[in-house]
Amino acid sequence: MDNPSLFQARWAWRPLFLCTALPVALLCFWLWPFGQILCLTFDEWLFHLLNRPLADSETWRYIWTVGSLRPFDIVVGLILLCLLLRGNWVFRARQTRQAFFGFFVSLLLLLLVRALFSKLVAAMGWQHHSPSMVFGDSILLSDYYPNLEALWELKDRSSKSFPGDHASVLLLWGMFMSLFSRTPGQHLLIWTLAVLFMLPRLVAGAHWGQDDYIGGLAMAILALGWSVYTPFAAHLSRALLRLTAPLFERLARLPLLGRLNVLGAS
Repeated sequence: MDNPSLFQARWAWRPLFLCTALPVALLCFWLWPFGQILCLTFDEWLFHLLNRPLADSETWRYIWTVGSLRPFDIVVGLILLCLLLRGNWVFRARQTRQAFFGFFVSLLLLLLVRALFSKLVAAMGWQHHSPSMVFGDSILLSDYYPNLEALWELKDRSSKSFPGDHASVLLLWGMFMSLFSRTPGQHLLIWTLAVLFMLPRLVAGAHWGQDDYIGGLAMAILALGWSVYTPFAAHLSRALLRLTAPLFERLARLPLLGRLNVLGAS
């Protein structure tokens, strides 16, 4: 997808159908009794694999405690945004502003999908507690650092852990960037970061694996498909480009900000 216009104002029916059918298939597999047994068995193994080492290493605990703090989400967001806006990496320098607005449109659609999916989850009784509230031998970071829980919103448990909102944003970013990536190195870095930044919630026990690879993934695929493979992202990103053009022109005149690709010609 190396065309000057990143998004096509048309309905791409085949990929749109796949992006709609795959989330349904994921949910059907998750609701299938045998599929649920597989998910629970895998998730229990994954949780104990990731969580138990917290009791043995103080350094390991510090690393995942920092990653589980709410303010760290801002750091993650800035890293992802910098890679999205870095000119001539995944996107050409002149395409970075359109890419930013396209991803912003996809995020808006993800919020809508999340709101509707939450109502479905509540109506169907699919909600559940996080593994740290289920297993009696869970290592809780908040037990080691109680002050951080109150001050910085240390995330290590939840009474409503399904689906994984944090993971859905990371997965949406990863898939969005992968659509335009051209080299194996780009794909490797994108998905290494996406998986790495999903791990803190899994290590701390705030989410089951299925909250991410079922709930989060289903929402991300649905949002991406209905933004990129419909005229939605094309029309809305172009409208935002036109509306914000005067603002970006003024910002581009500033000494340091003017060097940013996103403020240049689009």
